[in-house]
Amino acid sequence: MRILRTLFAPGRNFDLKAPARSWFFSCLPRLALAGACSVLAAAAHAACPPSAIASLGKPGSAVGQWNAVDRGLLWRADRDGRTSWLYGTIHLGRAEWVRPGPTVQKALEQSDALALELDARDPATMRAMTQPADPALVARLLSGERAQRLARQNEAACVPSGTMAGLQPILQVTALAGLVARADGLYPEFGVDETLAVSARNNSKPVFALESAASQLKMLTGDSEAEEAEQIDAALDELESGQLRTQMKELAEVWARGDVDKLGRYPEWCNCVNTPAERRLMKRLLDDRNPGLADGIERMHAGGRRVFAAVGALHMVGPQGLPALLAARGFTVAAVPLSAQPPLAVPAAPPKAEGRNARGARNTRDARGARGSQAAKSSSAKGSKGSAKPAQRAPATKAKQRR
Repeated sequence: MRILRTLFAPGRNFDLKAPARSWFFSCLPRLALAGACSVLAAAAHAACPPSAIASLGKPGSAVGQWNAVDRGLLWRADRDGRTSWLYGTIHLGRAEWVRPGPTVQKALEQSDALALELDARDPATMRAMTQPADPALVARLLSGERAQRLARQNEAACVPSGTMAGLQPILQVTALAGLVARADGLYPEFGVDETLAVSARNNSKPVFALESAASQLKMLTGDSEAEEAEQIDAALDELESGQLRTQMKELAEVWARGDVDKLGRYPEWCNCVNTPAERRLMKRLLDDRNPGLADGIERMHAGGRRVFAAVGALHMVGPQGLPALLAARGFTVAAVPLSAQPPLAVPAAPPKAEGRNARGARNTRDARGARGSQAAKSSSAKGSKGSAKPAQRAPATKAKQRR
């Protein structure tokens, strides 16, 4: 199943919103900026990548030190005199991606509601995604060599033993996928969907889910126990090969620069549709879901809302992508250019003075010294006439400092 979920389903992959997102690892204020309580943070030793919170302490990584720039893929969809928006996301991110760029932020502000694949903060969604699996099913699917392989991957990812033991087997495995990218500064806590949800809620904008947790779980587990087992083995193969980290990093870079052409050719280079099981998964992740996502967006728009729909970027490309589906439903759809520039460090604020009087006195002395030096030069050229100028201008300088 490779890294399909990175760009497909936001609420599912632990890090890329891997299946079950990082929901079962974090507190609901999941955007680790405000104080996530990730279980993973408890497992810290020298070989472990820093947690999302700890990563913010690295020089130059604090969110406030970066200017927001536009990333990803954005379309506007007009119908009935209203504009809605389609924004292709990725379900993990870097600290400097947390603030939406100006174009994306403006589109979000001009909308009436934010629509996500799932709302991770909905208690009903949380319960559904973290509901204990059937112990007999877990025993059948995660036993013997497969269980040992999973244990080794949990240890490598610094996940405490037993953290995910009760979850659906496929979730236990796919939840590890996003953790691979932490070494490259990519975290599920900084996932684009969730940062947008935080921004929307901070501005009292309602957030809606276009899908249900039950439907997403069904999509992940497949049509049979045998198919789920096959997907588990494929995911473990990817984790053990060491190639997943490189693939995840490449996907993040493709998304960040808004390379819609390369995303449209994803099956050609992802090495993720080689087996019948992988092709079935691809179909379930994209083609089978896109009409339902389009239905939800169209329904909200027809109800009078200007919708900002943020879903995985691979839902946006190709003839079955959401822009094409909405265009077929009478929307005028147009891509909005986004030009991602290298983030610029925000200049540090000058050190605060201890008090206005002290600052004013110091500045006045500096001004007098500068004028005195200039006066000395002028005096040597023009005589004693220029030497009086600093004294005459001093009151004006003091008044200016007081203002």
